[in-house]
Amino acid sequence: MSAQFISVHPDNPQARLVKLICEILREGKVAVIPTDSAYALCCMLEQKGAMERIARIRQVDKHHNFTLLCRDLSELSTYAKVDNSVFRLLKSHTPGAYTFILPATKEVPRRLMNEKRKTIGIRVPQNAILSAIIEELDQPLMSCSLILPGDEEAQNDPVDINDAIGSVVDVIVDGGVLNTTPTTVIVFEDGVPSVHRVGAGDTSDFE
Repeated sequence: MSAQFISVHPDNPQARLVKLICEILREGKVAVIPTDSAYALCCMLEQKGAMERIARIRQVDKHHNFTLLCRDLSELSTYAKVDNSVFRLLKSHTPGAYTFILPATKEVPRRLMNEKRKTIGIRVPQNAILSAIIEELDQPLMSCSLILPGDEEAQNDPVDINDAIGSVVDVIVDGGVLNTTPTTVIVFEDGVPSVHRVGAGDTSDFE
């Protein structure tokens, strides 16, 4: 069985298509969705089976860092421990091409966090399609960059993605060919930021 291939306008996502994608996600399915930096594998937070499917597609173990895709920082305190200064810094850089690694709260399911470090990755994306999907769902999505086994860069062409894994995911959201520059990864330890990976986001405020 092949994935549904749904082409969505990259700047003005059609509401009916966004609703259709969200219905598929709510059924516990695995979706390929465009982000600020190439495509990602996504599912709903509570769908353990979908997370396991994503791990198999990526061929990663349970220690792999998954990332929460949030519409804004309103849900941040549910999932991450941040003080006021950290919150202000995050707010001034979201939405944007950043992944923030923060200490996880006890509300975060163990399978979502890095078990060794008790951290959680959080992104507030700018991509219009992804933002519309998260808004419609009214909750964050769990995500993992779509880097196929043996590759170093995330997939950026939905047609190529369909050819490669269309048989093992449920829906591919076509938002056009994207850039492959990864997000900038900022790690916070004891409230102090450090640049873990230089990417599309400006690092000057974190150095």
